[in-house]
Parts: sequence; C-alpha cells; structure tokens
Amino acid sequence: MFPEDFRNRILYQKYINAEALLKALAEPSPVSIRLNPAKWTKKPLNADPVPWCSNGYYLETRPSYTLDPLFHSGCYYPQEASGMFLEQALKQSLPCIENIKVLDLCGAPGGKSTHLSEMLGKDSLLVANEVIRSRSVILSETITKWGSGNTLVTQNDPAAFGRLPGFFDLILVDAPCSGEGMFRTSVAIDEWSAENAAHCSERQKRILMDIWPALKENGILIFSTCTFNPGENEENIKWLTEKHLAESVNLNIAGYNGIAEIDYQGIKGYGFYPDKVIGEGLFISVIRKTGKQESGHFKSQKKQELRPGKNHLAIANEWTGIPNDRLLKWNDEVFAVPCEMEEYLQLFQNLKVVQPGTKLFTIKSNDYLPSHEIALSNSLRNAAFPRVEISFSEALSYLRRDTFTLQNASKGWNIVTYKEINLGFVKNLGNRLNNYFPVEWRIRMNIPAPGSENIICWSD
Repeated sequence: MFPEDFRNRILYQKYINAEALLKALAEPSPVSIRLNPAKWTKKPLNADPVPWCSNGYYLETRPSYTLDPLFHSGCYYPQEASGMFLEQALKQSLPCIENIKVLDLCGAPGGKSTHLSEMLGKDSLLVANEVIRSRSVILSETITKWGSGNTLVTQNDPAAFGRLPGFFDLILVDAPCSGEGMFRTSVAIDEWSAENAAHCSERQKRILMDIWPALKENGILIFSTCTFNPGENEENIKWLTEKHLAESVNLNIAGYNGIAEIDYQGIKGYGFYPDKVIGEGLFISVIRKTGKQESGHFKSQKKQELRPGKNHLAIANEWTGIPNDRLLKWNDEVFAVPCEMEEYLQLFQNLKVVQPGTKLFTIKSNDYLPSHEIALSNSLRNAAFPRVEISFSEALSYLRRDTFTLQNASKGWNIVTYKEINLGFVKNLGNRLNNYFPVEWRIRMNIPAPGSENIICWSD
C-alpha cells in the first residue's frame, strides 16, 4: 500500500513508530472545521474541540459542505486539524499582533490564510499569495467568503517578494512537499517518490532564500509541511540558519498530548504523527530573523489618481464604515483596501494583485451595482440594504442560481439571508427577481430530497 522507500526510511527515523504510523495512515481521515467567530458563534453538535485551536472542532462524520448555505456564506471552513496549530505558532512567537504585516506565501486553498486573517484583526495586513493562477482564484473566493477585509490576494513567484525588502513582520511558508502526511489519500501515495522528495527539498531551499529579504529584522518565519521527511523539514531550516542569521523559537506544547518535539542541531520543530494526534501529518518550525535587514524606500505619484469622487465616497460611507483613506477607484470599480494607500501602491507596483481587498460596487452610468464581496463583508452596515430571510430550500435555489420568487422583497436591491447570515444579493424589478450570486460559484449538483441533505447540526 505504501511506497517501499518510504517504509524503509521511517523504520529508522527518529520520533516515529513506523508500525503504529503505517496503521494510522491506513485509517480514514478525521473530519474537522474551523468556525468564523465574526459571523457564527454556535457550535456543531456532538463535536470535540481541537485542543490547539480556539475555534476548531472535530466532526463525527463528513457532511456535504456544498449543500450547506452556511459554508457558502463563510461561517466556517473545512480545515485539517493539525494545520490549525498555526494559531499557537503565531500567538507564542508574536505576542503583539496588532498593526503588523503578514505574508502567507503558499495560501491556496485558503485554510491558513483565513485563520491568519481571523487572528490578525482589522488593523493588520495579510497578503495571501498563490503562484498558480487557478489556485489563486480559489484562494480569492475563500477570502471573500470569510469577509474579514484585512487581506489582499496576489499571484506571484516567491522571488517577486525580494522587491519588498523588510516589508513583513511575519511570513508563513506552508511549503510544497512530498505529501507523506496525506498518505490517507491514494493520490498522495501515487505521487510520492524518493526523487520527488529530493526535488521538493531543493525547491523549498529556493523558496526560503527568495523570501528571506522580505522579512523584517526580528521578524518571524513560520515554516510548515505535510511530510515526515527530515530532508524537507528540520534539515532545511537548519540549512537556512547556516546561510542567514536566525534563531529557533521554542513553542510550549505542554498542554497538547501527542505532539512530538523535534530537536535537530539546535533547531526546534514540532511533528504531528497520525498515530499520536487526531489529524494528518504535519511539521512546523518557527525561526526569528536576527541579522540586519534594510527596509525598502518607496514613493508613488499615483495616489491622487486612484481617489474616488465625492459621490462614490458618499455611497461607500452609506454602505460601510470603511475610512475614506482606504478607498480607491480603479476604472469603474471602487474597492476598500486593507492597508494605507502608500503601502497598497507599493504592493501593487511590485506584485500581481489578484484581489486588492473588498470590491464595494461597480459604477454603471449613474447607478451603483453592489458587489457580492460587500454582501459577505464584515464591514457592511446592517441597514445598508433590506434583508430577506429565506428557507433552506430557497437558499439552495439561490446558490444554484435557479429562478425563484420572494413575496416580501423590497423593490430594488435586497440581501437574502439564511439563519440571519448574508448569502448575497437579489434585485426585485417588480415583475421578476434577478439572482446575483456569482455564476462561477453556483452549486451544480442536484438538490436532494428534504431531510437527506447531510449538513452540520448546530447548538442553539
């Protein structure tokens, strides 16, 4: 079932009980989700908390996320439990996380990005990056649903961040790896080889060298993989500290049973092995940059050109509480950006920005078309639009972009809600109702018979 080279290596690998690990990897994966506390405070029924994550829960069975309107509205995210240990790595290495700048270098599909976004709060900036275009689109969708407003999405090779010396207080590198920690899936097993593991190790070294200049002096690098291979884990972190001045950061894991503390020539790492923790395989290590790092100097002449007009600002102020100095107009669209305009322009002129923040509206003649992003945003004023509560079946029809009617919808723009959570816009034209749920996000599967949907049950 498992590659022979992999089996032979773990027989003699420190911190691993090969027999127990292989047995655990043959079992089904645990199911876990992380709640979005800004939108949803109820807990899933019959669910145990993930010990190292304040909003993480293990579910008894795997539900159908596609058929749950609360998933589409960003109330929770299905995330592997071991990866939620990012919360401890961040909080223990950076006690003060107000007004900082963070890069999630390998952000797609968005689990760790939304987790960072939630923890950082509205005064910090998160740059969520993904090098592959199709995956950056998925990342943007996840960020939009979460609604925090403190994140912009980029699509860049790691080398591009060298143009931003000393810009970030924290960089997360959830690095591409050989995927041994995901061996509960046949795809991960089929793609594994000793040659690919060696290739991943060299690729990680290039990534680490590329992004190192972008980290501030005394900044924090969190490095993680989903593999057990020391050549992709602690050995690469040791290699980096030999190339640059840095120190390993110890994390307190005393309250979390099963996590292995890895000590490799002064480098501390933390191993999650599926025979010891309820989760997939993970390695994580934290280092602090101790060497000197000069910051880049930047001046832009375009700041005035992007300022929205008086009427545009009035609409933005009516709909949101976002300060005017965070608003920009690009062609016929108005956005709220998650940082000072000077910082945004620095990012825009050095990186490929896929999603600059939260799109508020599109200007069409003398009309303003609200975006789906603002419907899901935590910055939307409650009284900005009429809200119409719809049933579960109506919510699924909306998410499929089916034609349906609402008897109590006001004329014009309305936000439809399910369990009082915003799903998106409809427009009542009197003789018909236009559905503005994004076409590319629509549900394509058939709706099952009532009572057979298999979605999460919540506490009162």
